[in-house]
Amino acid sequence: MAFVVSSGQLTLTGAGVLPSYAVLPIGASPWEYAQIWRCQPQVRTVVSFLARNIAQIGIHVFRRVSDTDRERLAGHPLALLLAEPMPRMTAYRFIERLVSDLAVYDEAYWIKARVGDRLQLLPVPPTLIRPRGGSWLAPEDYQAASGQRFALDEVVHFRGYSPEDLRHGASPVEALRALLLEDQESAKQRAAMWRSGARMTGVLTRPAEAPEWSTEEKRRFREMWRTFAAGGGAEGGTPILEDGMAYTPIAMSPEQAQYIEARKLTREEVAAAYHIPPPLVGILDHATYSNITEQHKILYQDTLGPWLQMIQQEIKVNLLPDLPDSQDVYVEFNIAEKMRGSFEEQAAAASTATGRPWMTVNEQRARFNLPQIDGGDSLITPLNVTEGGLASPRDTAPDPAAAPKAWGLARAKAARPDELGTFPDERDALTEALARWTRRQAGKLLAAAGAKDDGMPDLLALWAAGRKERLAQLDALLADHGFRLAQVGAWEVLGAWNAEAEGWSADVMLAWVLAAAETHAAQHEEAGRKAVAAVAEEGGEQWREHLVAAAGAWEGVSRIRSATAATELRSFGGHDAAGVSGLKQKTWRTGGKNPRPSHRAQDGESVGLDDVFSNGLRWPGDGHGKAKETSNCNCTLDYARGD
Repeated sequence: MAFVVSSGQLTLTGAGVLPSYAVLPIGASPWEYAQIWRCQPQVRTVVSFLARNIAQIGIHVFRRVSDTDRERLAGHPLALLLAEPMPRMTAYRFIERLVSDLAVYDEAYWIKARVGDRLQLLPVPPTLIRPRGGSWLAPEDYQAASGQRFALDEVVHFRGYSPEDLRHGASPVEALRALLLEDQESAKQRAAMWRSGARMTGVLTRPAEAPEWSTEEKRRFREMWRTFAAGGGAEGGTPILEDGMAYTPIAMSPEQAQYIEARKLTREEVAAAYHIPPPLVGILDHATYSNITEQHKILYQDTLGPWLQMIQQEIKVNLLPDLPDSQDVYVEFNIAEKMRGSFEEQAAAASTATGRPWMTVNEQRARFNLPQIDGGDSLITPLNVTEGGLASPRDTAPDPAAAPKAWGLARAKAARPDELGTFPDERDALTEALARWTRRQAGKLLAAAGAKDDGMPDLLALWAAGRKERLAQLDALLADHGFRLAQVGAWEVLGAWNAEAEGWSADVMLAWVLAAAETHAAQHEEAGRKAVAAVAEEGGEQWREHLVAAAGAWEGVSRIRSATAATELRSFGGHDAAGVSGLKQKTWRTGGKNPRPSHRAQDGESVGLDDVFSNGLRWPGDGHGKAKETSNCNCTLDYARGD
């Protein structure tokens, strides 16, 4: 049931602030939360970040038709209400206010008001309304600052967790109060330092054996020093210290004041209270091109996700029942819009998903402001894409794994940091590509070996027949993915030490990457040959089953090979970037769930950039080391200038 205003106007305008949960407890500071938001730039930055990012996500209304089908309800009363909750109030401002209130007070209120025959939502500041009476489970009603009272079903009350009861939340600002007060006092101290610093605060000392000054001499010196010290000494000429006098400054220096560090620490603590990754609010000390992309995903999944879910559920429980036609209706923020890839990635996925081109010629020409052409309004279906044939026109594109070695040279090219994924992304891409290639080669061998039913063929001869082609394909595949992994490792170091990449070029690494790709290709080829040789040596009537098992084992080996190569290439790229950036020291950091004892023992070991560690490796995964030290290694390196 909605509250009806008889005059046809919304009249909840009471003055003053209620003595509610919105006011700070009596303590070190009398500030209200609103005053903290106004005066503390770190709180305002973080709260505004949350509110603006959630407000700009569209909120849609759907009806669940079945478990696999849903219908968008753009004209549903709830969709219209959220689009314009009050006259001349946009959905953006409405949600921004909601999230800001929740972030500052851990509470937010909407009053349901009906003006004429239309339901409206009035967002009320938490300082102007409070729950009244009742028990710890639920209030009796809500009281506005004007004295007006509202029943429970006339209010949508958003609130967080409070350890005392269920009627209200507990503001994160309260937990930050001591830190913010400390920051405020530090700001006063720094301001006083600058004021006094301009007057050259210090102590003048005069030797005990110096002759006694007359009153006139004391007055003369005092006036001279005051004239000099006014304006920091810039206006008073040069002072003359007589009789062995000495000046000792006692003001705090800008370095000692640590202004930037103090500001940064406060923002980090405020961001942590709201579960926001520091780089997203301007703290870029450990930000790289790759982890910024990953943190953008974290923002919409882990940081904003709980907020969105809470708002969606509150609307469904406390607002939707007041509207008609609400059966199986729900709301959902359009977060998918923010999680989409680039246009190129979306276009490739759409083409693969639909099995054909998904835009007409004229639609594409319109994007470039070109006129339509005759016959350009129909989707083109390539001859290679038919029902029951290839799944997508992209399926006939050259297979990276089937390309000759020379093509691998052309494919392995430098990429911008924003074109590269994170290390886990690029490592997983290599792992899946090599596993697919391994399955394909094993399938070819199984098909060739099973073509005849007159006993086991010469498996080693069949294997040897495809060796040259396999090595060329492996070289191309490993060079392509390996060069990307090397660049990922390089940018992880460059982002921290040499953001402009001065003196560094990815192309310099290509020759080493190609040599590493050739080595890993030969090792993977040899692993497959040994598996086939074992089946050929064992023979027997079940040779086919043994060959299938050997193929599966070879695929398992491919995943270990991928992890080993990925670690080596990342380490090499970082090492190359460290040398160009003038870094002189490297430190071994043990990684993974079950590291080798030798790696665990040297965790934290530091050596010169061109030296080797105690296990004989230059970096994790170093191809010069033995397999027991490099296989499936997940360790990393830290670098330092070593000055």
